[in-house]
Amino acid sequence: MLADKDRIFTNLYGLHDWGLAGARARGAWDGTKAILEKGRDWIINEVKASGLRGRGGAGFPTGLKWSFMPKKSDGRPHYLVVNADESEPGTCKDREIMRHDPHLLVEGCLIAGFAMDAHTCFIYIRGEFVRERERLQAAVDQAYAANLIGKNNVHGFDFDIIVHHGAGAYICGEETALLESLEGKKGQPRLKPPFPANVGVYGCPTTVNNVESIAVVPDIARRGAAWFAGIGRPNNTGTKLFCISGHVERPCTVEDAMGVPLRELLDTHCGGVRGGWSNLLAVIPGGSSMPLIPAHDCERLLMDFDGTREFKSALGTAAVIVMDKSTDIIRAMARISYFYKHESCGQCTPCREGMGWMWRVLSRMAEGRAHKREIDMLMEVTTQIEGHTICAFGEGAAWPVQGLIRHFRHEIERRIDDYSANPHPEPVQVAAE
Repeated sequence: MLADKDRIFTNLYGLHDWGLAGARARGAWDGTKAILEKGRDWIINEVKASGLRGRGGAGFPTGLKWSFMPKKSDGRPHYLVVNADESEPGTCKDREIMRHDPHLLVEGCLIAGFAMDAHTCFIYIRGEFVRERERLQAAVDQAYAANLIGKNNVHGFDFDIIVHHGAGAYICGEETALLESLEGKKGQPRLKPPFPANVGVYGCPTTVNNVESIAVVPDIARRGAAWFAGIGRPNNTGTKLFCISGHVERPCTVEDAMGVPLRELLDTHCGGVRGGWSNLLAVIPGGSSMPLIPAHDCERLLMDFDGTREFKSALGTAAVIVMDKSTDIIRAMARISYFYKHESCGQCTPCREGMGWMWRVLSRMAEGRAHKREIDMLMEVTTQIEGHTICAFGEGAAWPVQGLIRHFRHEIERRIDDYSANPHPEPVQVAAE
């Protein structure tokens, strides 16, 4: 369990002042100029040494990503873009940072921008986050008023932050779709290469990072890479915000060490699974796009990148969705499939056609109105979508279905058998969603 002295997000629950005075009292904006004076290479090397990996889902090493930016300008400006389009179902961590500790993000933007010679930062915030945008904009305004950012600021590095409000599309959380939207175009992913570090927003070198990834940078720079790397385990270092929802006694967002056992996470912070650990059916460890993990594996599950991969899943955004034995697991996966059908941008044929196909088949399977041969057919369709699209949306939609078939095939077959024994022509009535 994470010691209180190692917590980065000390106002996660909004119990204290979110403004500049409160942030400074908690240690923000302390010695920022001295950090910048150490130079760009020092900052990037420190982030590399800390082992920080992207907190938005992919887990790519942050320092390495920064190093891809051109070292010398070819005349084009460099940009930093912060992905605050937090739309993954079950995920509610970035909104807490923007509501309650926005100055960690603002300061992190300055340090990251300096490290990549980016004088302008765009924070692309999810369309539904109205109050969060207002709070973040207020924090940015406070930083401008205190001359912490802007032209001729106290840190000696001209830096502007622009908060851009999205329109509520899930696909705009994909970095190149976000850049398209930021430019005023339809939010559809771009083909890569070229990568954003070479041709990003407005055709200029750009780095896109998650809110949490940027917000932890000031503490890494102040406390040192060794401190951050000493939390967690190798290749999975530092602290992490976990969003725990579903069938637990007390759903919450909490900061803990990477690699914390799932059971300890749930028992310590959430009061355990509703009805006790024996009532657990399955857990989705990293937001709705990650494959579920059945109860018998959850006992040994460590909540980090490598721990979840051992059980053919992924940490993703660390949005832990807990399902007890009252859950209709097939209908739950059908509902997730409907979400991805609705949010597909339609650019790639496998995704555009496959999403609706998977949802319709799963909806029939939830009622038992299917044939057993369709289970393998459904699995094959997920493999035709996975890896055959421009962005990772296809994988994110296929993996939950693969996880269902991998671990709960017997439940699908049982439901088909039950329906065959007592067929009814009309679809089973369900409550309105």
